[in-house]
Amino acid sequence: MRRISTNMPNFDMNYYMRLREFKMNEMQNKMGSQTRLKDLRNDPLAAGHSTRYQSKIVRLDRFAKNINAVRGDMALIEGNIRSGLDIIHRIREIAVQGANGIYSKSQMAYMGAEINQLLSEFVTIANARSGDGNFLFSGFRSKIEPFRVHTSRVAGSGPGHGGEAISQVEYVGDIGRNRAEIAENTTVDYRIPGNYAFWAENQQIYSSVEATTYRVQVDSKIRIDGVDIELKEGDNVFAIISKINDSNAPVRARLDPVKDSLVIETTFAHQIWPEDMGEGSVLQDLGIISRGNNSPPLNISDSAQVFGGSVFDMIIHLRNALYSGDIHSVGGSGLRGIDEALEGLTANLAEIGSKDARLDITARRIDYEKPEYIRFNSDEVDLDLSEAITELKMLEYTHKAALATAARILRPTLLDFLR
Repeated sequence: MRRISTNMPNFDMNYYMRLREFKMNEMQNKMGSQTRLKDLRNDPLAAGHSTRYQSKIVRLDRFAKNINAVRGDMALIEGNIRSGLDIIHRIREIAVQGANGIYSKSQMAYMGAEINQLLSEFVTIANARSGDGNFLFSGFRSKIEPFRVHTSRVAGSGPGHGGEAISQVEYVGDIGRNRAEIAENTTVDYRIPGNYAFWAENQQIYSSVEATTYRVQVDSKIRIDGVDIELKEGDNVFAIISKINDSNAPVRARLDPVKDSLVIETTFAHQIWPEDMGEGSVLQDLGIISRGNNSPPLNISDSAQVFGGSVFDMIIHLRNALYSGDIHSVGGSGLRGIDEALEGLTANLAEIGSKDARLDITARRIDYEKPEYIRFNSDEVDLDLSEAITELKMLEYTHKAALATAARILRPTLLDFLR
């Protein structure tokens, strides 16, 4: 037998009416916010899925912005390299013309004067800036002008045939390559350091220090072109050569058969970037770099011989040959150097083009993926408005019916007779 107190119907009716009012309020809030997940407890599993989908959508937006920024920078780099190629093509035309042997020395000097002006413009291109004021070809040293110009009196230049002209162009940036994330755990480098972008020949460094008796004194580390190479105590020069060649550095090492000294050569046209790391001094001991705190590329040992020059070196060599009227140098080493400069710049353009093609494919994939993840998230959290309206109306009708029923069956109290 169940005992029912006098106020129990009142309490029960109050409870269920308040419950329906709470549900009606909750449904109204869902309709106002257009989501069925006002609180995590509404559907914990859907809330978890929605959080992951929203995180993915935010990351895709970030990747898309990165790709747009990268492609903008790459377009600037490509435009400057193309301008440089146009200059080199014109210089080659002049070199072929000057090598014909039908021009006088003064006429060849006029050709040299034109090349001198083209050289100045090429330096301007190599020191180009991006829209935010950073230098495009200086690596991580984006606030430092990458190419430093040295001038001196050059025979055959100027009105008096001995005026000031560019005699050397020196790279003072670094080999850092800016990278951007374009997909999950995927990055792409989008800037080319100047000593890669404007280099014409494979560089070679010939040490003058006899190395057959050399041994590494303590465990050391050397870095070549940004690649760390671990060396162990007691390693001889042949072990060092082997470890350099087995590394990912774009160089090859060998022993000079004449001097028995270490030789390092690049595998493609760029400037070697050698460093001793920590307390080690292996490259200093072997005569590749100088002792002291100079950083690359200004740390090459004075006793070492360096071969292989930049595009600027090729242009300067050709200009000087024209100034001096040396037809053989113009048609020989001068023209060969310009051809190598053309090949290097064309290879850089191909690299930029291939990266842009990849970024285009990635951008189109993101454009496809983002609406799909938005749809997945919508399936988890969006409110079916017609269903919500129906449910709200049902709650409204039942609430009204409950109020009418309560008015009929609830027991009158003394207050009802005191009207």
